Amino acid sequence: MIWYLVLILLVGLERLAELVVSKRNAAWSMARGGVETGQGHYPWMVLLHTALLVGAPLEVWLAGRPFLPGLGWTMLALVLAAQGLRWWCILSLGPRWNTRVIVVPGLPLVTRGPYRLSWLRHPNYVAVVVEGFALPLVHTAWVTAVAFTA
Repeated sequence: MIWYLVLILLVGLERLAELVVSKRNAAWSMARGGVETGQGHYPWMVLLHTALLVGAPLEVWLAGRPFLPGLGWTMLALVLAAQGLRWWCILSLGPRWNTRVIVVPGLPLVTRGPYRLSWLRHPNYVAVVVEGFALPLVHTAWVTAVAFTA
């Protein structure tokens, strides 16, 4: 359980780093006429991601969920892959990446990094979904995994 808490803490710190990058990038976008859409859903997304980081270890502790090595190590590999994909997206989008939906009119679509794959239009969302089920399942918190993914 201690190592799982360390993992959750590291993911939480990674989220804080994302927010720093996002705030800087939002200012960049807005200075160039960026238009934000979906402001109403943003607080719900923050709540959902916070609930994931609180709910998974809470479920493990309250329900006595065991660590199953076959599942746990596989899910940890997926969590790490999702983090890699997320940061590949962040680096590929540069100042255009954000946790909010901000579009700067007139800028062309990004076609580098994972965005060059025409069959994968929103790779950052893929990373979010994979992490959403894999992070709880590292320690068999299946209720949290289902709730987040739904």
